[in-house]
Amino acid sequence: MKTVLITGCSSGYGLETARRFHAEGWSVIATMRSPRHDILPNSKRLRLLALDVTDPDSVSAAIAESGPIDALVNNAGIGVVGAFEATPMSHIRKVFDTNTFGVMAMTQAVIPQFRARRSGVVVNVTSSVTLASMPLAAAYTASKTAITGFTGSLAHELAAFDIRVTLVEPGYAPTTRFAHNTTMRVEDLIPEAYAEFAAPIFAQFAAPSLVTTEADVAEAVWQAANDLSGQLHFPAGDDAVALAQAG
Repeated sequence: MKTVLITGCSSGYGLETARRFHAEGWSVIATMRSPRHDILPNSKRLRLLALDVTDPDSVSAAIAESGPIDALVNNAGIGVVGAFEATPMSHIRKVFDTNTFGVMAMTQAVIPQFRARRSGVVVNVTSSVTLASMPLAAAYTASKTAITGFTGSLAHELAAFDIRVTLVEPGYAPTTRFAHNTTMRVEDLIPEAYAEFAAPIFAQFAAPSLVTTEADVAEAVWQAANDLSGQLHFPAGDDAVALAQAG
């Protein structure tokens, strides 16, 4: 039986991905900052662990408690939407700590066991903002684009040890808590000077023509974790697929 460790499982993509792998017969280690035992089924093949990907001690403890794993899904992330001018650098650093350095820390922590066994896969969940630029997301886009470059390079680096590294690129998912998964409110990051510019953008967000669902992302992660073709990019959701094809 294979084992997957998934970060950011308290809601959204991570929660649905944990459910998907469990349904497929895998042993699942679902991690989140504060474990919630009411959101996943009671099963011998499912463990909940506390994990803060920005805390080195928490990362080390989670990896030690998990034991050997076959796949790592780096899903934990925080959002930030607003004018870059109004976004404090302290918050931008917080976004990078989770979305970028947290992914790197988790990946670095599992490489030794994957290399020793000459097997394993890392799936990094980024965003369709890496496929096409969008306004009012400069800091978030930068944090995710860094992981795109990181993943591409690392895939080459670890192929010699039969370790696979892949990207899942979700589109816009209005049913997730993306806009709320942050300590800064959107309205606080739209100064009056940007209000006229931002209004039609938010109107488009409110009525998107194509969207991504949590199930779309769980399916893409499942495919990425099991793909043996060498494919690097896995867009998730109709909107992300359209952007990938257009690019």
